[in-house]
Amino acid sequence: MTRSTLLRAAGLLVALFVLNAALSFHNVWPTPGVTLRREVSVEIALLVLALAAFGRRAAGSRAAASWIAAALLLWTLARYAEVTAPALYGRGINLYWDSRHAGAVLGMLARVVPAWQLLLGAAGAATLLVGLWWLLRACTLQLATALHPVPSAAAIPRGARRTLAGAACLLVLLFSADRALDWRVPGLYFSTPVAQTWSRQVALVAGSLRGGGKSGVGAAPLPASSLGAAAGADVFVVFVESYGAVAFEQPAIQSRLAASRARLERAASGSGRQVVSAYVTSTTFGGNSWLAHASLLSGVPVRDPDDYARLLVQKRESLTDRFRAGGYRILALMPGLRQEWPEGQFYRFDTITDAVRLEYRGPEFGWWRIPDQFALARFDQLEDALPEESGSLPRFVFVTTISSHMPFRPTPPYQPDWDRMTGGEPYDAPVLRAALAQAPEWADLRPAYAESIAYAQDSLAGYLQRHSGRPLVMVVLGDHQPPAVVSGEGASWNVPVHIITDRPAILTALRANGFVDGIHPAGRSSGSLHELGAVLLRALDTSVDAAR
Repeated sequence: MTRSTLLRAAGLLVALFVLNAALSFHNVWPTPGVTLRREVSVEIALLVLALAAFGRRAAGSRAAASWIAAALLLWTLARYAEVTAPALYGRGINLYWDSRHAGAVLGMLARVVPAWQLLLGAAGAATLLVGLWWLLRACTLQLATALHPVPSAAAIPRGARRTLAGAACLLVLLFSADRALDWRVPGLYFSTPVAQTWSRQVALVAGSLRGGGKSGVGAAPLPASSLGAAAGADVFVVFVESYGAVAFEQPAIQSRLAASRARLERAASGSGRQVVSAYVTSTTFGGNSWLAHASLLSGVPVRDPDDYARLLVQKRESLTDRFRAGGYRILALMPGLRQEWPEGQFYRFDTITDAVRLEYRGPEFGWWRIPDQFALARFDQLEDALPEESGSLPRFVFVTTISSHMPFRPTPPYQPDWDRMTGGEPYDAPVLRAALAQAPEWADLRPAYAESIAYAQDSLAGYLQRHSGRPLVMVVLGDHQPPAVVSGEGASWNVPVHIITDRPAILTALRANGFVDGIHPAGRSSGSLHELGAVLLRALDTSVDAAR
């Protein structure tokens, strides 16, 4: 065997290795990186058989290799999305509705990442894709040449075609036995075919277009409640963005939150209130907060945009309707809402205080701009300006915070002097410069995440102290766990719930439903997030049946 033949044989082995690696790599959790395992891609075996079946001119042409490489590139990208999405977001990808938010994600990056970094990243991504396509094309040509050698002394041995085709056929048979009969050769592992990923995405799209799939819209209606245990107290439901069980379960995060958590608990007790806590299981993970919001308010498990769309066309009474029937004004404070929100009509809010109504003109903190503390302070200011007859009614206030949204920086500084928040200079210059200089640490987001949750807890503690004499039932809960890059591999979908009030009857009823005293939830989840509204309504009821 000549030196040239050995080089060609080595080139063939390299080509097979690269092609197999392109469809069998795995994620380096919890990063965007990839690694290789000892796995074989049956799709590359099928490619070998397909190339062997074609004539030399068809299989080895540069045009055919270019198209095959383009298809392999799409398969590689699909593989990357399949193995990387769970590591970064804690869930699989759904092209049908994840693609709808691509523009919003790009807009957020444009606000929090310098333009030169975005351009550099885009150029790098384009270069990587072109380079990967060229490599796949070169490997395809190398494989096609081996299967259809030209008469030359430098060619790969003539038996290469039969050997390659026979080995590929054997691998296909072994894969079929592995999947159909659960019989496998020791030490031989097959990667999940990328075609399976594409077929699942096609099924998701088809199911969404025809309105198929399981839906929780048929869930039992929310129970009636006299709300007598509240006795006219304001009821605040505060969703803290990305506040998940990881805040209590990961020591590195928990230690950073110990001080702010203690301040929140002291603020509750110092204002004459008590705290009970529990875990509930959210209907979403790592994002899509509105699914959690809808689940709580409607009493329906809303797990994806299709559930959400079906819910909005139902004639179903929500938590807001129960409080309206009890004589409450129904308000929403949503500083992250920056456009029209026609879906809000489903909940029939009396007033929605969004980004426009807040009229924030202070320093902008990342994509979400408005600090949570300002939103609460400005909400008070707007409410205090109302006529006395409107302000005398108890309020149900639905609040969605935004300052702890990924990438968690820059985190606003907490301002102890709340009156300054709605003024012209909410922060001292050195404090503001230090806060705005914060940049996301993409390699490790946990410290920034902990700081943003600490800021949310300090803001709520300050609000409780600011309203120490006002009757209040405050429900503080997370919408979902942070993305998997923060929460960790295999993290649960649990989120903490804290209910802060001075009404003993409410606290007693909640303890009977799995809540424990203090700000630290204990044990497993007390139920699903969509069931929490019913638990709250029963705790606020004073009827004999509800008490029993």
